[in-house]
Amino acid sequence: MNPVSKDEMEPARSPGSSCPGLEWPEQERAERLARGAALKWASGVFYRPEQLARLGQYRSRELQRTSSLEARIKSVVQSYLEGVQTGVWQLARALETVQGIREALGQAHGLLQAMAEAAQTLEPLQEQVVQHKQLQALSQLLPRLQAVPAAVAHTKALIDAQQLLEAYVSLRELEQLREDTWVPLGGLELPVFEGLGPLTEALGCAVEVAAGAAGQLAREDPALLVAAVRVAEVEAGRTTPLGQPPRDWRQRFLQALQEGLERVHFGTSLLPVPGALAEWLETLRVALPAELVTAEALIAPCCPPHYKVVQLWARTLHGGLRRSLQQLLMEPELGAADAFSLLHWAQHVYLGPEMMGSLELGPEADVSQLEPLLTLENVEHLETMFVTKVQANVAQWLQKALDGEVAEWGLEKEPDTDPSGFYHSPMPAIVLQILNENIRVTSLVGESLQRRVHGMALFELGAFLRSFSDALIRFSRDHLRGEAIAPKYVPYLLATLNHHTALRSSVSVLQFDGVASVALARVEAALDELQRRICRLVLEALLAELQPLFAALPSRQWLSSPELLDGVCERTASLCRDFRRVRSPAVQLLLAEVERTVVLQYLRALMQGRLVCRGAEERAQAAERLRHDATQLRDLFVSLGLEESAQCVPVLLALRELLNLRDPTLLGLEVAGLRQQFPDVSEDHVSALLDLRGDVSREQRLAALSSLQAGPPPSPPAGRRALFSLVPAPTPAPSSCLPSGPCS
Repeated sequence: MNPVSKDEMEPARSPGSSCPGLEWPEQERAERLARGAALKWASGVFYRPEQLARLGQYRSRELQRTSSLEARIKSVVQSYLEGVQTGVWQLARALETVQGIREALGQAHGLLQAMAEAAQTLEPLQEQVVQHKQLQALSQLLPRLQAVPAAVAHTKALIDAQQLLEAYVSLRELEQLREDTWVPLGGLELPVFEGLGPLTEALGCAVEVAAGAAGQLAREDPALLVAAVRVAEVEAGRTTPLGQPPRDWRQRFLQALQEGLERVHFGTSLLPVPGALAEWLETLRVALPAELVTAEALIAPCCPPHYKVVQLWARTLHGGLRRSLQQLLMEPELGAADAFSLLHWAQHVYLGPEMMGSLELGPEADVSQLEPLLTLENVEHLETMFVTKVQANVAQWLQKALDGEVAEWGLEKEPDTDPSGFYHSPMPAIVLQILNENIRVTSLVGESLQRRVHGMALFELGAFLRSFSDALIRFSRDHLRGEAIAPKYVPYLLATLNHHTALRSSVSVLQFDGVASVALARVEAALDELQRRICRLVLEALLAELQPLFAALPSRQWLSSPELLDGVCERTASLCRDFRRVRSPAVQLLLAEVERTVVLQYLRALMQGRLVCRGAEERAQAAERLRHDATQLRDLFVSLGLEESAQCVPVLLALRELLNLRDPTLLGLEVAGLRQQFPDVSEDHVSALLDLRGDVSREQRLAALSSLQAGPPPSPPAGRRALFSLVPAPTPAPSSCLPSGPCS
């Protein structure tokens, strides 16, 4: 089928056709796609010649389908037209009904306008009727209304005379008269009743005044208090007329009771000034239980049971006291004594048997169920304040004690001694007393504050020990530089050792509940450091005297004469003469350090290489001198009180064996034995000793030194401290011998 035949088969569109043209491009596109699909189908079906014979059948079938569709479309259009006709008929009927209703509404509107005009003509008549009724009521109440001003004045006089019940009855009569005139007059307020408002307020204030002075009235005029209570109770049971606010005089009465009670005990003028808090608290301790007893005996019988006067009194006093304390805590001038008094009073006295826990008070006065007098934040604040201010005072006191002690160090007289002959100063006792007294006092408050003060005391003691140590350093520096010569330099250093011993023996009192703490460990470490520093200063004084003597040792004179060591022993004995005034165990420690220092100086001199033995005779003399010196030093320190087992002198005997050995080939065994006794001995030390012998060849030296490396490192003997590691050995000089040649 060609395009020409297709155009011929397409029906022409009339000018008034409803089919879209250019105005509906989507529909035109759909029609084109449909025609194209039909052409494609037709070309596919009739492509082969044998199928053209069935063209008539296809045409008749399509004509039948077209006629069926046209019949269905006509049926649908006919049904739609019938529905439209029915709707048009219903709309016409509705229009007729609306027009009828509109006419009826117009008639009703006219009738209403006529009735409104008639009512306006009756308004003057209605006003005349109302006025007539009001005049009739006023004519009936006129005698009573004329008496109102006199009744108001009489009621005011009754209030001024404190006749509260009579005044209340008169006031109620006047109010009832006002209510009787209210309805007839249509809610009109007559000027004659203008004085009732101030009169009512005056009576309410009189009830409040009586309630505020309830304690005094219960003793002097209980009838007035009872009258005020009855007025408040009657007014609380009265039904308030419509349009009038309720007069809650019962609540005003109770509030006035509480405010009056707080004003009596916690008024602004009654609060204490800084420093007078303890006296104020003592006054409250007596006054508050007495107030509760008065409330139970005198005030409670004047009030209804549901007032629960004693419980109300207890709550009011507790609340007023709590607010007053909160106000006091905001004062920046609150001191440590005030903070301590408040903590102790609030936590122990207030609820104790001396006050609110007294047996004289009934169960209604129990305040243990109320909120705490001091909150946890208040307690924390007070404890922090107390500890901070006490710490500042303690630091100042300790510094004064230290300054007084330091001032005595430069005196020409020796330190004071106790009856036993030991150096003594009151400073340690003063320090411990200051700290212990503060700890003991805080035990009266509670464990929390006591723990804080324990920590503070340990901290301040540690700071004091550091200041003490720094003062010793300044004292020693000034003395050694000659800026402030101390005539009794060493005795005062020894006296500080006794101070250290006294402090260490007494520091256990600062241990809380026997439990070791980090702060206590720091104090003990500071004590150890102080002891080491004192010993070091004493040893420095000893070295200043001994070093010139050791400068000539060893020498040829040393081999033949004991005079050099005699001088050392005399100086040492002279310095240690005052050690007898040092208490144990510090004296043993000091003697051990002095003995060790002397031995170290001896070893230092021996290692300097100032002497080389020229033969077997001199080696024998050197060995004998070592033995003699060891014996002399041992006897010296034994006589001074040092135990022989604590001495370092045996090292000299070990070196003697090394010098006394006749066969140099056995030096390796001797060196190995020396290493077993003193593991810190080094090759340089052994080389220096071998140089002292003067007869060791290079091979023998190498063999002896190799024995130091043989075997595992030995463990140091128990209780023996390092010696050789503290002795500098001279650097060996470069050998001028060839590797294969002997060195002699």
